[in-house]
Amino acid sequence: MKLFEPMYDMALRWARHRHAVKYLGGLSFAESVFFPIPPDVMLAPMSLSQPDKAWRFALITTLASIFGGIAGYWLGYFAFDAWLSPIIESWGYTHKIETATQWFTDYGVWVVFVAGFSPIPYKVFTTSAGFLQMAFFPFLIASAVGRGARFFLVAGLMRWGGAPMEAKLRQYVEILGWGVVLLAVAAYLILR
Repeated sequence: MKLFEPMYDMALRWARHRHAVKYLGGLSFAESVFFPIPPDVMLAPMSLSQPDKAWRFALITTLASIFGGIAGYWLGYFAFDAWLSPIIESWGYTHKIETATQWFTDYGVWVVFVAGFSPIPYKVFTTSAGFLQMAFFPFLIASAVGRGARFFLVAGLMRWGGAPMEAKLRQYVEILGWGVVLLAVAAYLILR
């Protein structure tokens, strides 16, 4: 039974949709504030299906993500105690905020760069930076560099790989998909 190949084909079709760029921008913005799905899931197939536009897609993703990070920062700065704290507690994410706070204490602005570049949930660090009243311009610079490096790397790899990479992804998409599912289950079991 093939489960991931149809989803892969669907992602490539959506990547060519006439509103795909708008969806990419919206997803990038939302992911930096509250949404759990990273924009790479749209950026990669869009860059793969239209390699001549890969840099444009990376720029849109980066800018929208930075604006979302700014929104998350100001949300944390102005509304953490009144609005975000009760939501975080009810969702059981208090430990994530405590971890983020400790990382800010230990690593300062570098944690924003690392969170922007890595698969660590960036939204936790945007709101934490505001809540902890981190200096805004270092936050902005670290966000721009971290997010830009990540999204231009993804777009560049897809552009560079082109059709041969698409063929290889298609060949191994089922194995990769089930591998991600197994990793997610293992991570859940370890972290719970």
